[in-house]
Parts: sequence; C-alpha cells; structure tokens
Amino acid sequence: MSRSAAGKRVRSKAATAAAPRRRKAAGAQAATGDDPAREARLEAITAHLRDGTPMPAGQDPSGEPSPAPVEAAPAPQPAGIRAPAGPARVHRRHRGILVSFIILVMLPLLVTMAYLFFVAQDQYASTVGFTVRREEGATSSTELLGGLAQFAGGGSSSETDILYEYIQSQEVVAVIDERLGLGDLYAVHWPSDPLMSLWPDATIEQLHWFWGRMVRISYDQSTRLIELRVLAYSAEDAQRIATEIVKASQNRINDLNTQARSDVMRYANEDLETALNRLKAAREALSRFRTRTQIVDPSADIQGRMGVLNNLQQQLAQALIENDIVLGTTQEGDPRRQQAARRIQVIRDRIADERKTFSSDSETHIAGENYPALIAEFESLTVDLQFAEETYRAALAAVDVARANASRQNLYLAPYIMPTLPQTAEFPQRFVLSALTALFLLLAWSIGVLIYYSIRDRN
Repeated sequence: MSRSAAGKRVRSKAATAAAPRRRKAAGAQAATGDDPAREARLEAITAHLRDGTPMPAGQDPSGEPSPAPVEAAPAPQPAGIRAPAGPARVHRRHRGILVSFIILVMLPLLVTMAYLFFVAQDQYASTVGFTVRREEGATSSTELLGGLAQFAGGGSSSETDILYEYIQSQEVVAVIDERLGLGDLYAVHWPSDPLMSLWPDATIEQLHWFWGRMVRISYDQSTRLIELRVLAYSAEDAQRIATEIVKASQNRINDLNTQARSDVMRYANEDLETALNRLKAAREALSRFRTRTQIVDPSADIQGRMGVLNNLQQQLAQALIENDIVLGTTQEGDPRRQQAARRIQVIRDRIADERKTFSSDSETHIAGENYPALIAEFESLTVDLQFAEETYRAALAAVDVARANASRQNLYLAPYIMPTLPQTAEFPQRFVLSALTALFLLLAWSIGVLIYYSIRDRN
C-alpha cells in the first residue's frame, strides 16, 4: 500500500469521527437562524467524507474557497492500553550487530578456509596396530617360583599399559629423532605452513609437543590392542615413522624381558644363598651339640639305656624267684638267704640309679643340664636341620626354573596391522575444520549478542 493512500485513510477516519460533532453544531446554528450557505457547505463536506471522494482542491461544494484544513485530534485511547507500535526501523545498534557478525564470524571463517585450502600442506596417515603376547606355558613353569613369578611376568597384564605410556613419552621421540631426524621431517614446510609445521631447531620438549599432534594412539584396555595413526608430509615418511615406532616398541619389550630374567635370576640366587647359609648354620649347631654332649644320637643312646634298665628288671625278677626258693628250702641263719637278699638289693639299687640318669646331670657330665633337656635341644636342632634341607632343595629347583625361563623370550610384540603406505592425503580435514570453525564462531558471536541485549534491557 502506498504512503498517500495510507494518509488518505487516516484523514477519512478523522473526518468521520468529527462529523457527528459538526452535525450537532450545524443543528444548533439552524435552530438559532444562522446562514443557509454555511449549512449547505457542511452537508456537502459530510457527504464527501461519507462517500470517501476527495474535495476539489481549494474549494468547497458551494464554489467558495475552502478554509485551511484543520488536522483532526486523535481519538482518545482507553485507559490501560498502550498505543500500537509504529513500523520497525533500522537503528545504529542493528548496524553494529551486523558489522560485528561480519568481523567476528565471516572474516575469521574466510581467513580459516583460505588458510586450509590454499596454505595448509597435505598430510598422509599411516596406520599400525599391535599387542603384547606371552609365550604359551610360560605361566605354568613360573608357578614353581612362588612369589618370584611376578618378576617373570606370570599373571601380569601391565606390559601393554607400559607400552602405551612409552609411545607417548619423550624417550621414544628422542630415539626416533636420532634415527630419522624428526625435526627436519616436520619442519620441511616452514615457514610456508606455519600453523601445521614445526619450526626449525626445535628442542626435544617442543618436538615432543608436536609429536602429540602428529601421532594419535588408540588403546582398548579390554582387548589390549594398540592402534596408531601416524601423520607426515609424505607417504613414505609416514610409513617410516610407523615402522620405527614398532621397532622401538619391540626393543622396549625386549628390555622388559631382559630385566625380568635378570630379576628372576638375581632373586633366585639370593634365595639359594640364604637357604645354603641356613643349612650350614643348622648343621654346625648340631655338630656343636654332639661335641659338647658327646652324644651322636640321643635317641639311640636312650634306647641303649632302656635296654640296660629292662635287663636289670629281668635280673631282679629272677633274683626274687631264687630268693623265694632259698627261703623255702633252707633254715634260719643259712648264708644263702643273706646272699639272695643282698643280690636283690643290689639289683634294685642299680635300677634306681639307672632311672635317676634320666632326670639328673650325673651321667651327662655337663653341669646344669639333664638328659630330658638335652633330648629337647636335640629335637629342636633336628627340626631346624630338616627345614633348612627342604628350603635348600626348593631354592635349587627355583634356580633351575629361572635358568630355564631365562633361556627363552616370554614376551614379544605381535603386530596385527603392519605399517601401511597411504596413497591419498586425508589430512588436514578441511571441510570438517571449516564447519567446526563456523559453528564455534557463530556460537561465540550469538552468546555475545545475547549478553549485549541482556545488559541493554537491564539498563
């Protein structure tokens, strides 16, 4: 709708609203006898306003010049209702938001896309995957080592975790840099590609930081599989770096094998030496006991003493029988009675003396020691000797098992994906990086605009 038509409609509505008041005034004038020409003019104006036809310019219906148009007063609005908003207009803040969108979103996005598509150099990705395997049957053989099995790797699954941390360490970066010259490979496009290249003469810490950008490692703890994606500016360099990572990992596994074998042998030999010293000490203690007591085997000695005591008991029984026979066949005062009685008394005294030897030190010739104490000491020394002998035999078996395990490799690296030779440069992912850049710039700009409007509304 044109602006003139809108103005005409507004004037028509104002005239229509003023028509009742004019008719009321004309009626009052007619009642008082005013001029008929004025009344005719008012009726003509009312008709034109009702029909919506324009009045002749500068004249009224009577042919006389019309008075200057009087702008009608706006109709009063009901209380509590605000006037309708006018048409939207572009303010300075709107232009500022548009300029900020161009500067903060479009311009950085265009710069990023221009760099990615026209400056950034192509990167090739080589893939390699491997895991750490253990020799079958190695665990069953190391079970004989008991507590030493942990050094031989029995029942442990931490080698893959060690290798995962080793690949991300500064040590492997230094090893591969010494072999291939990583600093020169990564700085080949400097300064033409400054954001995705390494600067020349970088330190080992800076090279280690850039290594984290070029080598991505994926580790599945449930299956113990490690997969690497190695980036480089040429396909051959990517494959060479991946191959060197596999070699360095294999060397680390070999070092773990060597360290485990040396630990097993060292601890097995230490246990054998301890068991041998214990056996020597037990035998020396038993020898000192035999030298001090002059008893080679107390058990055999006590058996001999018991034999003497049993023999005396038999002689006593025989002497008692003979004494009874003598008493029945001889008279009072016969010397044979005195002889039989004396024999019985002598045997009884001998039996009593033999029994005292088991609880006194008269027969051991050692002051302050009796026979039961010597028996207890001998039993204790015998038990110590038997335990030392068993420990020594177990230590010998452990040394034999450790030596057998040391002669073979229990851990080895098993690659399931050999280093691949890429044919297409898949990185940098230009469209993905451009989309992510646009998304983050738009989000940041939107958050800034919302913050601006929230502060403006509050003020």
